[in-house]
Amino acid sequence: MTLLTKIAAAAVASSIAASANAASIAEIASGDERFSTLVAAVSAAGLVETLDGPGDFTVYAPLNDAFAALPAGTVETLLMPENRAQLTNVLLYHVDDRRLTADMFPHGSATFRPILDTERLCITSANGGVTIADGTGEVATVVVANIEADNGVIHVIDKVLLPGTRPACH
Repeated sequence: MTLLTKIAAAAVASSIAASANAASIAEIASGDERFSTLVAAVSAAGLVETLDGPGDFTVYAPLNDAFAALPAGTVETLLMPENRAQLTNVLLYHVDDRRLTADMFPHGSATFRPILDTERLCITSANGGVTIADGTGEVATVVVANIEADNGVIHVIDKVLLPGTRPACH
């Protein structure tokens, strides 16, 4: 069993045990195998309680495949205790402290401030879809929008968002 699998299993078990009938962002993610890497990362960063607590939050949740697309060893390196601050920054780049459903993104492109307030995201709503440009200039696509939770909303994305130079937003 890899370190990642152990962390994910522990996070899922503790989150499920925390509340049998609540539907927080953390619990929804923990109950969906497509987010096991995200759940492991949230657990390693000590953010489970935050995403289990009162919101409102919007989480841009990368699928396992998005984490797998990162350069080899990136996830394992971020999960190391000595890299917790860097992992936390990457994760907070995926969270907004407001409940933003897909219909709330204005048509065209607009800059949004995630909880990692030194950074920005460029979110584009066009042709019935939503994309998110990160600090590297790469673009994630929202593949499932508006998964409602008691404390916010989840938008499933196909890429891990990475901080960097603020994206140009037109």
